[in-house]
Amino acid sequence: MVSDHDDGKPPAKWKKVCVVGAGMAGLAATRELRREGHAVTVLEQAGDVGGQWLYDPRTDDPLGASMAPVRVHSSMYASLRLISPRETMGFTDFPFLPVDGGGGGGGRDPRRFPGHREVLLYLKDFCDAFGLMDAVRLNTRVLRVAMAPPQCVAPAVAGGERKWVVTSVRVGERDDTGVEEEVFDAVVVATGHYSQPSLPTIKGMEAWRRRQLHSHSYRLPEPFRDEVVVMVGCGDSGKDIALDLISVAKEVHLTAKSTEEATTPALSKLLAKYANLHLRPRVEHLCEDGTVVFVDGSRVVADTVMYCTGYVYSFPFLDTDGVVTVDDNRVGPLFEHVFPPALAPSLSFVGVPRKVPAPWFFEAQGKWVAQVLSGRRTLPPVEEMLRAVDEHYRARAAAGLPVKYTHELGGIEPQKYIEFGEKYCGFPRYEDWKREMIVSAIRRRDDDDMETFRDRVDDDSDHARVCLKSWHCSSTARHQASVAVSAADGHLPPPRLAQTAMAMATDAL
Repeated sequence: MVSDHDDGKPPAKWKKVCVVGAGMAGLAATRELRREGHAVTVLEQAGDVGGQWLYDPRTDDPLGASMAPVRVHSSMYASLRLISPRETMGFTDFPFLPVDGGGGGGGRDPRRFPGHREVLLYLKDFCDAFGLMDAVRLNTRVLRVAMAPPQCVAPAVAGGERKWVVTSVRVGERDDTGVEEEVFDAVVVATGHYSQPSLPTIKGMEAWRRRQLHSHSYRLPEPFRDEVVVMVGCGDSGKDIALDLISVAKEVHLTAKSTEEATTPALSKLLAKYANLHLRPRVEHLCEDGTVVFVDGSRVVADTVMYCTGYVYSFPFLDTDGVVTVDDNRVGPLFEHVFPPALAPSLSFVGVPRKVPAPWFFEAQGKWVAQVLSGRRTLPPVEEMLRAVDEHYRARAAAGLPVKYTHELGGIEPQKYIEFGEKYCGFPRYEDWKREMIVSAIRRRDDDDMETFRDRVDDDSDHARVCLKSWHCSSTARHQASVAVSAADGHLPPPRLAQTAMAMATDAL
């Protein structure tokens, strides 16, 4: 069990910490680390904060992206919208409220299920509100993170304090220049897990001469106009991109491991509505002449095969001498998906778990890391942490879950993420009404209408409606408090945020 020393006193010690990545997880961790008094440097390879939410029109080579590291970090496509309502997202003291200035062009997106650009703008507002940008070095790619040799550790702390050498390079328009090495007391890895494509092994892939790409490299539907497209994979991204394509493609063929399990009521409606949308079983092999053969013997001649087959964890810069590995999409060993026991607490990961409420869960992880580094909290002994990791592995195996689902919490063990912050760092548990709204939205998507589920606002339960009214009012108070604190620190967020918060509270009453 983690010891609790959170008595309101200043932290016993501060650390010089490097956060790798300025996406949602990295920014959440940075704010918590700075609140705890640590000196934080954030290294971000892109030209702005946002991580995945920073839309990049560039794409990797169609299948070259299967080799780490990818050249383009973001896998965001132009039409992507949230599948959870904005009220269930947001930082605890900086709610994801709609902002004045909706509409097209450079305006904001006030919808409950906004597009990806609205999330990016929200993250930028968050940075402004809490003055985080002065900690961020943009256009800086991390080349290597490795344990510092003994000579880099001061004799006074050599008995147990580990340090890390971080090698980075400035990303130039033409060439990478300015390699730099720095020594840190701790490193937080927050690079996300939706960049490195996971590709299946299908007979004939190497011989197939037509276009193949992973959904990581999909941006717009227009390049697929009048084409026959086979989508390998029928998960969230496969179905969402298929919806994007059916307006321009000649035919779209969704493939699934089990067509029976994939045929939800909502998908049945789509198949009945669009004559050019088809559901197929798994691909058996690809032929050099463009024919795609399915396991039931049926076949189509396709122009494009798109692999919507997910992503793998990849940390090409991280050198731990084999202490931390990625095997079948399991990053390990990690105590509670955060600390590698043998290297804790100087090395930690924020943002590894999948299907958790973000950024709330990242806040909780970041707060725990910050408090452990400062001495407010202590971790169990290494042997105890390793035993907990092993018990987690055995429990998942006993439940028949493949190794690749090691870090998936939502839908498998939701109670673990709900109670995580409360258990480890005194962070409030995730509210039940928010989870109810997320589950309700997913149910509407799967059981009713995949095209319109985001725009139906009359399906909230009475309980959710009451909680939403309370949320709007309390969100205004929390936001105004954040504005006041930020102003005292010399960091004022855009005034439109406070104006919108007050308007939302008024509308909710």
